[in-house]
Amino acid sequence: MEKFGYRFSFGPWNIHEGTDPFGPVVRTTVPFEKKLEILKDLGFDAMQFHDDDAVPNLDDLSSVEVRTQAREMRQKLEDQGLVAEFVAPRLWEHPMTIDGGFTANDPQARRYAIERSKKAADIGREMNTDLMVLWLAREGTYLREAKDAVRATNLLLEAINVLLEYDNELRIAIEPKPNEPMDLAYIPTIGHALALGLKTNEPDRVGCLVESAHAILAGLDPSDEMAFSLAFGKLWSVHLNDQNGLKFDQDRSFGSVNMRRAFNQVMVLDEANFYEKGMIGLDVKALRTQPAEVATKHLRNSLRTFLRLVEVVRSLDRQKIKILISTRDYEELDWLIFTSLVGE
Repeated sequence: MEKFGYRFSFGPWNIHEGTDPFGPVVRTTVPFEKKLEILKDLGFDAMQFHDDDAVPNLDDLSSVEVRTQAREMRQKLEDQGLVAEFVAPRLWEHPMTIDGGFTANDPQARRYAIERSKKAADIGREMNTDLMVLWLAREGTYLREAKDAVRATNLLLEAINVLLEYDNELRIAIEPKPNEPMDLAYIPTIGHALALGLKTNEPDRVGCLVESAHAILAGLDPSDEMAFSLAFGKLWSVHLNDQNGLKFDQDRSFGSVNMRRAFNQVMVLDEANFYEKGMIGLDVKALRTQPAEVATKHLRNSLRTFLRLVEVVRSLDRQKIKILISTRDYEELDWLIFTSLVGE
């Protein structure tokens, strides 16, 4: 399919074994090298990384070893004609971060989180990407009284400033989420992420990543979150997927639950020429019931859905839309969009 200038990425976690909180794995593990081949074969351009996706067991390695292995991973990408979109520090699985990373009550845990994030910045530099995504997974609490939220916000600000000072070319994209795994997250929406970024010492180097499902979990429309951050020039990446209501983070294939909602995301991105600003990242998981041999169709379907919706957006009769808006005939506008998606 025509890609209209867009570049696409996904992370190795998007080809997974099917485990969930209520059941074990149902598919065999796919080796990383095979995932790279799949990424290329499906028409994607880049891989997203957590720090330990690029350099396994990095806590046990020296700085020199971390950088060496990062360069080796970069070479694997280049051999496939691929690049890394970003590197994100994984601050939610280590025992030190059980009570949070940057906002942990334990100062030793906070130091660990910052040092781990510095290693992620080193990995990104060696892999030729200046973009770090911060998903602040455990920066929150299960009990409001367990942490001082004002102090926690200032600790987040302090940590980001430390990272910006550590690497003067680093760009940080904050990825908000209202809950899960923490019940009460400190950065639940794009508005919170923007406010935090604008308060840093280097606001020009702090932006946002919008994930569709995270916005829906906050009771918001993803296209509005994207538009808000675009208005500030701060939308640096997206994680497109879909979500069936205010449930757990489902990471459904893009457009599979609500096609109109997917259309509006594509329309916002395309009208802002997002293909000139960043990549279209997917964060989608195969259904647990999907057999291993066909457990990549969620990626294929999501990419094709996005591109098909670009075609729909660009085929709209803009003059007719302008007239309908000026006459406030929104029912007719609604019908025009509906028939553009499903046909007359």
